[in-house]
Amino acid sequence: CVAASRLASEPMPSPSRHQGRDLDPIAVTVVGGYLGAGKTTLVNHVLVNADETIAVIVNDFGDIDIDAALIDQRSETTLALANGCICCSLVEGFAAALDTIDAVRPRPQRLLIEASGVADPASVAAYGHRPGFRLEGVLVLADASTIVEKATDTYVGDVVLHQLRAADLVVLNKTDLHPEPEAVADWLRERCQAPVIAARDAAVPLDVLLAPAVDGQHRKVDTAPADLTFRRGAIELAEPIDRQALLQMLAGLAPSVVRAKGFAWVADEPERAVLVQRVGRRTTLTPWRPWDQMDRPPATHIVTIELKPKT
Repeated sequence: CVAASRLASEPMPSPSRHQGRDLDPIAVTVVGGYLGAGKTTLVNHVLVNADETIAVIVNDFGDIDIDAALIDQRSETTLALANGCICCSLVEGFAAALDTIDAVRPRPQRLLIEASGVADPASVAAYGHRPGFRLEGVLVLADASTIVEKATDTYVGDVVLHQLRAADLVVLNKTDLHPEPEAVADWLRERCQAPVIAARDAAVPLDVLLAPAVDGQHRKVDTAPADLTFRRGAIELAEPIDRQALLQMLAGLAPSVVRAKGFAWVADEPERAVLVQRVGRRTTLTPWRPWDQMDRPPATHIVTIELKPKT
């Protein structure tokens, strides 16, 4: 199959202003997958454990069981959480929900969009290109105990396979409910080009679900399946690098590298940092703030997360 993710060789639109972090574009992560795959469990996992301000768009608040102790304020269309996060429903449509989140101050650092169980994640991801936002990746969950049956079903098989093919990263969830989860993972890899990560209760490290930290405040990477481990690495260059050479280097990373994030010093735009994001096989380069407004000198520093068997 041909996955919807692809190498993006053209830079995405730059932030409209560079005076402060509050005006950086909001990173968008789409969470897709067929009914019952564990999307809501994953969203709750992120809300509870993330160390950044998260906004979430869901079809309805009833779809996501948030601990009442976290809810600070409630209105018809939004929930403001005590940890600074916010949930916004689709009662008035996607455009209205995005406008609401775009107006929140302080500005959320990330937006999670939980797609409905029958939605096309690629179509939902198109909203990540709206001004003020920046699409980072599409995560699709698959229930290890039912995914093969669902994907070969006469009535829903095409929907399920289309969702999988839109993924930048596939989370094979509920692996404890299948006797041979690795066989299911191999089956998935044959049908889409995205990396496949095994999980129970959608407990995937946030460095993998979101992005590795690049400011020294690294999250723990400690919830890999028992026979696998996530290893952190780095790409560091002290001189400017040609843009195409950078893209080729990122495209040449091993398939086991599931995440990469950092800033690059690019030769054709040396006065400004370039944000580098890689999710599965999707790579984007986003013009960022001038180096004299960064908290680091000009250089390329990209953090990688690699999925490796334990030795």
